[in-house]
Amino acid sequence: MARILRGEIRWADLNPARGHEPAGMRPVLILSQDIFNERSGTVIAMALTSQPQRADFPLTLELRNEKLPKHSWVKISQIRTLSIERIGKKLGRVSPEALAQVVEGLSEIIGT
Repeated sequence: MARILRGEIRWADLNPARGHEPAGMRPVLILSQDIFNERSGTVIAMALTSQPQRADFPLTLELRNEKLPKHSWVKISQIRTLSIERIGKKLGRVSPEALAQVVEGLSEIIGT
């Protein structure tokens, strides 16, 4: 498999899921650093959705002008560690500015 890089949007198999967790094959935004992804066999990622979101930043971030098949939002509150075996084809990449906003939103949620 090709290297999985921070800021990429890739397909991921999120099954099985419980409760309010996102499920199924869906795009995720890779947050973890490249070296972590390469050495740990896992990635830290956030689910994306194409459903318009009622909650705004910091819980979600609308992705604008990204090369995605659908208008999308990052579900910042839905962070997961995933085995690289769950990660599939690359769909695109977010801008450094969008990635920084996602990290900022996560910091607001967890209080750092």
